[in-house]
Amino acid sequence: MQKLQNYINGELVAPASGNYIDNYHPATGKVYSLIPDSDAKDVELATDAAKKAFPEWSKKSIQERSAILLKLVDLIERDMDKLAEAESKDNGKPIWLAKAVDIPRAAANFRFYATGILHEHTEAHSMGEEAINYTLREPIGVAGCISPWNLPLYLFSWKVAPALASGNCVVAKPSEITPMSAYLLSELCIEAGIPAGVFNIVHGLGPKVGSAITEHPDIPMISFTGGTQTGATIARTAAPMFKKLSLELGGKNPNIIFADCDFDEMLKVTLRSSFANQGQICLCGSRIFVERPIYEKFKTAFVERVSQMKVGDPSDDKSKLGAVVSKPHMEKVLSYVELAKEEGGTVLTGGHRVEMEGELKDGYYLAPTVIEGLNYNCRTNQEEIFGPVVTIMPFDTEEEVLMYANSTKYGLASTIWTSNLKRAHRVAAKLHTGIVWINCWLLRDLRTPFGGVKQSGVGREGGFEALQFFTEPKNVCIKL
Repeated sequence: MQKLQNYINGELVAPASGNYIDNYHPATGKVYSLIPDSDAKDVELATDAAKKAFPEWSKKSIQERSAILLKLVDLIERDMDKLAEAESKDNGKPIWLAKAVDIPRAAANFRFYATGILHEHTEAHSMGEEAINYTLREPIGVAGCISPWNLPLYLFSWKVAPALASGNCVVAKPSEITPMSAYLLSELCIEAGIPAGVFNIVHGLGPKVGSAITEHPDIPMISFTGGTQTGATIARTAAPMFKKLSLELGGKNPNIIFADCDFDEMLKVTLRSSFANQGQICLCGSRIFVERPIYEKFKTAFVERVSQMKVGDPSDDKSKLGAVVSKPHMEKVLSYVELAKEEGGTVLTGGHRVEMEGELKDGYYLAPTVIEGLNYNCRTNQEEIFGPVVTIMPFDTEEEVLMYANSTKYGLASTIWTSNLKRAHRVAAKLHTGIVWINCWLLRDLRTPFGGVKQSGVGREGGFEALQFFTEPKNVCIKL
């Protein structure tokens, strides 16, 4: 059975403890590889390597750093199929989805920042004939990057790429549930010639590795994507140490559908925004609010389409949904379906485990689920489920639906469907979310800031916001 290794100081190495953790294949429910059960010793080795590499890496010209990262892009694109198959096997998502979204986006992340640094600029402020000020942006040191399991390489690269491009060194922890693509990336980093110590990957559990990264005094900045509760724990540790923090946390996103929408386009995209990646995307629209005149039409069409979505083998291109990521997560999602019933909800379709045959019989498959009849403020409509479960309910007025939409502790993303441009702008301005999509979903321009409000996070990722996070500004004033 394959044993993954840590990537420290330019080499693939075993964990200091010699211990490993089982890595499960969600489609079969079987262990298929072992990952390092690393701890603070491994984080210390990685941090020491990063500290030693930082002076030389930070002094490289932007052209040199760009060229090295672009070599990595070429290798990711060369190994697109291999990486997609690994992502599917680790996460449970269909291979076609990993090929269409996850791996291309990982390559795009590195390309964006490798070329973005070539176009950075700084501000200058004239004080007339007295003085002129200009701003320098300087890399900080060692960045701690901790990424989640739902879009493993996609989100891992989104943190690592701007940190490296801006001249920092990195100690990164991928999710212990989906480590394979990060491990394959470490092999590509060696092939690409990334200098030893510049980029380090330490596999293992959050309480051991994640905590050690967060607590380490020589890691002055933490970029984390994951659950709100874990984000709060990181903040409690990092804040007294005055570390820079970027936290991209949970979501409970509203999808607001007005009667004047393009119904066919809305229905097609809403199917995707509800159940893409088995609903395991922080941006999925899990609360669907439909204006009353078209509510019954929407319900009938949506439930019919959802009930026809094929749940199956991730290697089958006809499968719309694969397996959810783990058995505990499957059980959590199912527990919310039972909670919804207790709260008075009616399951219109789905709501159960899908039993497969053959080698897939122990896999973690769930039927896409639609629930109606719930109050807007019940637990099912307030807590993040993070699976193929959505609720639907009607509304009558803008004021009513805005109250529903803004009622949760989260504020990551939202979607509006309407042909009325004035309404679109008006409602978008009143939604308490960091991202609003109008007549679309997950249409991403990598130049734009990404993140949420309230308990959906702190700070922004993406675009030049990320390059600013991983650098410190320095004002220089020259008297004339």
